[in-house]
Amino acid sequence: MPFNISNPYLLIFIGILVIENLASYINNPGKLLMLVLTIPGILIAITFHEYAHAWAADKLGDDTPRRQGRLTLNPLAHIDLFGAILMLTAGFGWGKPVEINSFNFNRKVSMRKGNALVSLAGPLMNFILALAFSIIYGLVLAFGKNTTTGQVIGNVLIQTIFMNVGLGVFNLIPLYPLDGYKILLFFLPKNARDWCESHEKILYIVFLIIWITPISTIIISPAISAIDGALLKLIIKIAGI
Repeated sequence: MPFNISNPYLLIFIGILVIENLASYINNPGKLLMLVLTIPGILIAITFHEYAHAWAADKLGDDTPRRQGRLTLNPLAHIDLFGAILMLTAGFGWGKPVEINSFNFNRKVSMRKGNALVSLAGPLMNFILALAFSIIYGLVLAFGKNTTTGQVIGNVLIQTIFMNVGLGVFNLIPLYPLDGYKILLFFLPKNARDWCESHEKILYIVFLIIWITPISTIIISPAISAIDGALLKLIIKIAGI
């Protein structure tokens, strides 16, 4: 998902937020350890999210991601350093946006539908990963929870699950430039779609306001809680707790 963070006021705000969070980690060794255990989850969530966009576009006939080296699970191809640092320290972030050319899509789908499918692929991949790692975590709890290695692996799995659920839900907010925006465009009537596309700068400002205030948490918390709750029930069932 593309972000324009050239606004100096936004950069100052983000910088303050990062410093505050880093200070809290430094003063709390236990929290600092959890920060380290979060790194694998961030790499997995962002890498697979962006790869899914590239894979979907490639399957629809657009070889742009392939030519740009994005059809890979190598994190270096997908991680945006600044976005990853933010996700690590502030709980939100992004990867390098996958560029696509919808004119290259095959004629089995319209460009509008193709854009929606490519956009949906990222969050859907995050939810699939959250489910897969929940199953793995349930097995770890069932067979290795009393070992030190099992506990460390368990904590990494928990953070990976949380990161994937959070990234998937956040990206489904139907505002430019998130994935949910292009998905929404597919379902809107032409007049509404044209209005949105001609007012993307306004929608971007609305998104920034939501993003840097507690509004985003209010919006996505119910969905995140519902998904986390369902996954927790699955984990408990597999673990036999």
